[in-house]
Amino acid sequence: MDTRQLAAFCAVVERRSFSQAAERLRVTQPAVSLQVRALEKRLGTQLFDRSGRRVEPTEAGWRLYRGAQRLLALEEQIVSDVASSAEGELEGQLVIGASTGPAAIVLPVLLCEFQGEHPGTHVVLTVSDTQTVVEHVATRELELGIVGASRRHRGVRFEPFFSDQVILACPTGHNFAGRTVTLDDLRTETLILMQDGAGVRQIVEDALRKRGIRLRDLDVRLELGLQESVRRAVEAGYGVTFISRTAVESNLEAGTLSEARVQGLDVMREISLASAVGRTRSRVADAFVQFAHTRLAA
Repeated sequence: MDTRQLAAFCAVVERRSFSQAAERLRVTQPAVSLQVRALEKRLGTQLFDRSGRRVEPTEAGWRLYRGAQRLLALEEQIVSDVASSAEGELEGQLVIGASTGPAAIVLPVLLCEFQGEHPGTHVVLTVSDTQTVVEHVATRELELGIVGASRRHRGVRFEPFFSDQVILACPTGHNFAGRTVTLDDLRTETLILMQDGAGVRQIVEDALRKRGIRLRDLDVRLELGLQESVRRAVEAGYGVTFISRTAVESNLEAGTLSEARVQGLDVMREISLASAVGRTRSRVADAFVQFAHTRLAA
């Protein structure tokens, strides 16, 4: 079976659009349509329902998609293995994404050490919010993702990577600094949040909900995107925020931020490794995962 046809078909399924699939594959839309029509002709069945605003797979299309993912993953594995030298030197590209927070801080050093040990590899790291990373893993734009919250996605599997604590960070000299405060105390302070889709925000929302509290019950005046913006705002004295301890460890040691605990709200953040369902890891990706587990366990 022509893997180019399968790749075009899978891209349309994942994007629900011929034009967006063509953009992702960097070909023309007619080229994608031609590949899909050729596949439908060969199989003797319609693979997409094109009657609505979005292109939706038929039942046959979904069955083909599941099988096509396995075939394309196998092709990737074969190409990666063949590209490696006869002596077993590790070669190839690793495209990995990370959410902000501990993953974005821990990963760069791990990746640099890994690439240093395997000079034949080329490593690409992108940093986004958790939701974006998961979506890019599902569409195979990223081979691996490291995220701070395991958002359910039928096209992505999650496995434990490492754990981190979520703390309440406050400005140096703040009346919360070094104390254990109550949820009622928290209601009196300006709470700065990361954007919707950030892993820490999701985890904190879930923990508060279990205590019968919603974010709108607190004094949320600022939502400042991702981690770095929130950290800088707290340093400048504009409020308090929930954030990964690993992300602000150096600030706590330097005294530019302080930590507080919230009574009854001990939140641990499980950092997960995300990969596409049905996709076999390339030799480079598999070697990195083993390398990272060894380093993080040390």
